[in-house]
Amino acid sequence: MDRLTEMEAFATVVDQGGFTDAAKKMGISKSAVSKHVSALEARLGARLLNRTTRRVSPTEIGLAYYDRARRVLNDAGEADALVTSMQSAPSGLLRVSVATDFGVNHVAPVLGDFLREYPEITVNMVLNNRYVELISEGFDMAIRVGDLEDSSLRARKLCETSKRMIAAPSYLQKFGRPMRIDDLNDHKLLHYSSQANGNVWKITAPSGEKRQVRSNGWLTVNDGQSLLHAAIAGLGIAYLPSFLYAEAMKQGLVEEAMPGLPVEILGIYAVYPPGRFTQPKVRAFIDFLVKTYADKGPDDWAA
Repeated sequence: MDRLTEMEAFATVVDQGGFTDAAKKMGISKSAVSKHVSALEARLGARLLNRTTRRVSPTEIGLAYYDRARRVLNDAGEADALVTSMQSAPSGLLRVSVATDFGVNHVAPVLGDFLREYPEITVNMVLNNRYVELISEGFDMAIRVGDLEDSSLRARKLCETSKRMIAAPSYLQKFGRPMRIDDLNDHKLLHYSSQANGNVWKITAPSGEKRQVRSNGWLTVNDGQSLLHAAIAGLGIAYLPSFLYAEAMKQGLVEEAMPGLPVEILGIYAVYPPGRFTQPKVRAFIDFLVKTYADKGPDDWAA
């Protein structure tokens, strides 16, 4: 008899608590299940199940064997699913959570190209600035900017972005350019309210020292695009990623407020649930994004 079938019959009897329910689960007769288990016990030379008229339970040896058998069966199932997955054309609904600023500016504009390339996929893109729970909230993947929280999720880097303090030339002419980190305390700061650390900027000094600037700020918004517009309008200094300010800087609408500071580099990642294989629709979208952003260095986000 087939060894995997014997294992499956035994494990299903343990899972279901009896031969009758195991037979229903496997879609075969009760006698066939019994024959598979008996053949397994005969081959191993050990009794794996205690059988009474009322119940069936694993012996001590049977329980130890069950743990290993279940692992083998799960691995076999994943191997079958992997082959099926790799041969299937990407299709179905793809639910993606994307950081709002990056999604609006750099994912939404290329979605049309992706959908034309994969017409069997439909996309539901949800823009937000919080760390969604992918599995419990029903997302297939997410695109996140910056340090990833510790988790069991798998991640693939798509590209990088730099982060700088920027301000309009008119603001710097009126209020002066901050020369030292401490000078920021005397300036009008534009804050991102979605930051977990509140109105605090974590900055690396030219010496390499890590500094924090805490200020209530003149304006607090939960949207980076709005902060960029405020900076362009001369309302203060914003601390933003280059994928937001690059075009405005290219046009001379803003400039770097403190050029002497080390530039912070942030990774942009696709994250998705753990597992030994990736759904074709998820793999297709990640591969598409990697190709789309292949020429994007940390400062190459201007049109």
